[in-house]
Amino acid sequence: MSSCASDSKTDSLSCKPPADAPPSEGLQGVVVKYRRSCQSRLNAQLRSFADEPTLQSAVARAALAETRDGKRYSHQRRLKRGVLQAVRSQLLELDLGEIQGFDELHTIIDGAIGSIHGVGELMVYDTALRIGAKLGVMPDRVYLHSGTRRGARSLGLPFKMRSISIAELPGPLRSLKPYEIENCLCIFKDLLQASIP
Repeated sequence: MSSCASDSKTDSLSCKPPADAPPSEGLQGVVVKYRRSCQSRLNAQLRSFADEPTLQSAVARAALAETRDGKRYSHQRRLKRGVLQAVRSQLLELDLGEIQGFDELHTIIDGAIGSIHGVGELMVYDTALRIGAKLGVMPDRVYLHSGTRRGARSLGLPFKMRSISIAELPGPLRSLKPYEIENCLCIFKDLLQASIP
């Protein structure tokens, strides 16, 4: 479940790194590749949640990890339908209308669904990010899960934390928004490991 590959070109949270990505370009090259091949897909997906007609519909769709056309996002493709239905049931009971920031949202969602068997850090983060897009509360830190931890570790960052601040990141990554950095670290984790001395 830590894969950051996508199964949809138009509505994916992330994408596959280009097959021709040479490992010699360093971090700046990775950021350029991310901007060119993945950034717009992530932002399109988040817009789709922001454009949901109601908060309740955004929460339900995020809980079921569904694209606009009802397909499952690749990050949650291995979760059983019953798990996602349990997530939806838990999240629809929450009052999320007064959320002040992403960390608060992430904490509440983790508390509501984190103990459901099959739900891990990635599901909690993805769900919070999708709902956050509807609420207009986005991360101001980079949240870590299995894939992003590998990318962060390759860069010598404190990868055992729940999240890391933008100030701790190397310069090239700071040109991206925190949720884009998370996405980039996850997608390009293997390339980062090969290209960063």
